[in-house]
Amino acid sequence: LTPMSEVAGRLSIQMGAHCLEAKNGGSGILLSGVSGVRPAKVVIIGGGVAGLNACKLAVGIGAQVSILDINPSRMSYIQDIMEGHVMTVMSNSANIEEEVLNADLVIGAVLIPGAKAPKLISEDLVRRMKKGAAIVDIAVDQGGCCETTKPTTHSHPTYIKHDVVHYCVANMPGIVPRTSTFALTNVTLNYALELADHGYREAMRRHEALRKGMNVIDGKITHPAVAEAFDLEYHPFEP
Repeated sequence: LTPMSEVAGRLSIQMGAHCLEAKNGGSGILLSGVSGVRPAKVVIIGGGVAGLNACKLAVGIGAQVSILDINPSRMSYIQDIMEGHVMTVMSNSANIEEEVLNADLVIGAVLIPGAKAPKLISEDLVRRMKKGAAIVDIAVDQGGCCETTKPTTHSHPTYIKHDVVHYCVANMPGIVPRTSTFALTNVTLNYALELADHGYREAMRRHEALRKGMNVIDGKITHPAVAEAFDLEYHPFEP
């Protein structure tokens, strides 16, 4: 669901900016800064679709941006397309700690399709963050990549723990339904027509993309990462 990751990534900076406002418990810092005043430091953990889109928006606003990932080629790609306006950092425990402790806004964008997100930010690390800093955990739908993450809603999106504002809304794209619907329809309509015209088994046989996205058929889990996450038996799909 690349379009939803795009939307969530871009929203994370927008929502993070609100979290940093003093009225919301934040430090009262403007992401872009102004003449003579430093911008906010934004740290993005995960360089996938969501992380890259968060990066683009944060850089465009004028924030100081670091992005961490475990894939050197991905970091090289991000470094190239951002033309040096972002610092790419290898994701490991030491670098995560250093970047998070200096961050005004942390974006958790570690997404593993069908599997739980790894807990990369410990509660102890959150406790040592700047007072009034903010965390936006895009990975909350997969359990979150921060130990202090708990799911919130669009009506009550934030909470404060250890003096850090947390935004952990499940289904972030739901707050911009018009954009999200058009973006999702653009990439799913052809598959929906295939399912309607040929039935799910024939459509699955014809399209590898549909097979890769399949989670459960006839009560059996057909996605290995989902089966592993719930400690259930995996059943490969047979057309």
